[in-house]
Amino acid sequence: MLNNINDTVLSSIEKINRLGNRAYIAGNTVRELLSNDTSSVYILITDASLKKIRTMFRRVSECVDKRNCLKVIENQTVMEIYCLLDSTDFDTFLRNILSNFDFTINSMAYSIKDGIIDPLGGLDDFNNKLIRFTNSSEMVLAEKTIRMLRAVRYSAQLNFTIENSSAQLIKKCSMLIKRASNDKIREELDKILLSNTPEAVFQLHTLGLMHYILPEVDICFSSPQRNKYHIYNVGEHIVHAVKNSPNDLIIRWAALLHDIGKPNSKSIDANGIIHFYGHHRHSVRLASDILRKFRFDSQQQREILLLIENHDVRIDASLIAVKKMMSRTGPDLFSKLLLLQEADNKAKNHKYLRDKLIKINEVRQLSLKIIAERQPYRISDLALNNRDLSALGLRAGHEISDTLQSLLDEVLVNPELNTKEYLISQAKKIRNKKRSRK
Repeated sequence: MLNNINDTVLSSIEKINRLGNRAYIAGNTVRELLSNDTSSVYILITDASLKKIRTMFRRVSECVDKRNCLKVIENQTVMEIYCLLDSTDFDTFLRNILSNFDFTINSMAYSIKDGIIDPLGGLDDFNNKLIRFTNSSEMVLAEKTIRMLRAVRYSAQLNFTIENSSAQLIKKCSMLIKRASNDKIREELDKILLSNTPEAVFQLHTLGLMHYILPEVDICFSSPQRNKYHIYNVGEHIVHAVKNSPNDLIIRWAALLHDIGKPNSKSIDANGIIHFYGHHRHSVRLASDILRKFRFDSQQQREILLLIENHDVRIDASLIAVKKMMSRTGPDLFSKLLLLQEADNKAKNHKYLRDKLIKINEVRQLSLKIIAERQPYRISDLALNNRDLSALGLRAGHEISDTLQSLLDEVLVNPELNTKEYLISQAKKIRNKKRSRK
């Protein structure tokens, strides 16, 4: 029935069978094979003992946090093999292992001889595109709280629907997600955002999970936007911005957090129009705390926060304006900033979209021209460096950095001034002027 099974896995099963034991492909591996996906880790269940599997394969180690399970690597193929530990009937053992997996679609087993073994109705749920818990006990969910977030992740990755009773259970137990580690929560959030339907983050709100893992985003769904440029509340706008973002983790996190400062910066004018002056600063502050909580590295934090800080900046379609922003972001992040601005505007009133996209594209073309012509826009592009300024007697630290920035400001306006001779003469003037004031 399944024709895309890895050859190494097939030969491993045959090896187990030749020694008089049974082995089944199982778990999410079966679901991946049904979807014609390539599995990164193959799950097997066998009636062979742990000792027998260890003698059968060369590269064998214990599976972390999984009882009776060995990790086997053959020909760069990774297999996790659940082994029968005692005299338990194998069919009972097989069904017990399957029932301990998270969702019914991940709780099937398969062998060429017996076909699909499906004690929990996983095949029907797979065909009906449903995510259903294998065990609807609140006690089980309390022990394995990350499964609630994983249900949303599978919904996003597979474009499946969370079955109603499972969704109701998540709503009832949503507070328990606080027991999950921030690392595991971050892992699931990353996978949701990198899926083909990242707008599934909206389910985190409707299921009550967002209130506990991202309250700064959750509150945005109760924040209206009464002005001509918006047709959604802040939370809905965020979801649409995420949906319209390219599949890039930095951009999608920036889209998720770019407007979370709006509830704290809301004001209403005499005409009842809502404004969010300075919301980018509030968003940066809140986002910074979130990124630290989820242990983003310093480079990721810098990039996401820079995108949030500048997501609403209207960059003039002029060489000077574009170079000034590129000097702040660098070329790669500048490109991501324009993509974020496009996604942001697509999540607003489409009446104004065409003109905004035209302006953004004009800015993009100028940035490409700057790069193609190697026009200077960074301090590193200047025709002199720190050593040259040190030789002029300028002190390391603010004196040198401030001088370099002043020189760059000149070069941004007049690129032809980017010669070592001219910049040294200007640096001397800046030095002398500063010291004459003291």
